Parts: sequence; structure tokens; C-alpha cells
Amino acid sequence: MEPVNTRRALIAVALTAVVVAGCSSQTTQEKPAPVPNQVTVIDRSYSPSSITISAGETVTWVFDDGGMTHDVVADDKSFRSPLMVSDTFTHTFTEPGTYSYHCTPHPDMLGTVVVQP
Repeated sequence: MEPVNTRRALIAVALTAVVVAGCSSQTTQEKPAPVPNQVTVIDRSYSPSSITISAGETVTWVFDDGGMTHDVVADDKSFRSPLMVSDTFTHTFTEPGTYSYHCTPHPDMLGTVVVQP
């Protein structure tokens, strides 16, 4: 028969391993891999408000503003997302230039995509 202190020590080690394993897997699940050229729609703003990419690259807008509806509308009308509460919208920029955009319901939300050759 094992001494009581040895048994308690083994139980403590086993519980610690379970807690550590649970914490590390939970942290991994909460942080998805970043998307290249991502703009997050959050806190009634585009973050970052300006992004620079190369011609042929795609920008992904991730809508995550706590249930608030937004969209992404190019000032020159070259692209437009639907009104969205969540999910993503992507647009591929093929021509160099500076593309300003805004949110229809919140005209003070402004962003820019700079496309280099």
C-alpha cells in the first residue's frame, strides 16, 4: 500500500497536467490564423484604416462588430460588399492606385487600399 503523501502527490501532478492541457488547447482554438491583407471591421472602424498591397492581391474584410451592420463601398464604385453583421468580404485589386472606401450606414467610417504595381 502506497503512503498517503505519495498518492496525494501523484493526484496533484495528474490534475496539473489536465489543467495545463485544457488551457493550452483552449488558447489555440480562440486565436485563428491571421488572414493576409486583412482589415477588421470592429468598433465602428476599419482596422487598419489604410492597407498597402501589390496589384493582384486580395483584401479580406472581417466583420466583427458585436452585431452592428456595416458594409464596404468603394468611393469610385469599383467594389461593394453587402450589408453584413459577421462573415467576410474579399476583393482582388488588379490595377495600381488608391482606392478609398466607406460604410454606407456609418459615413464617418473611412478606409483606403493603396495598390502598388
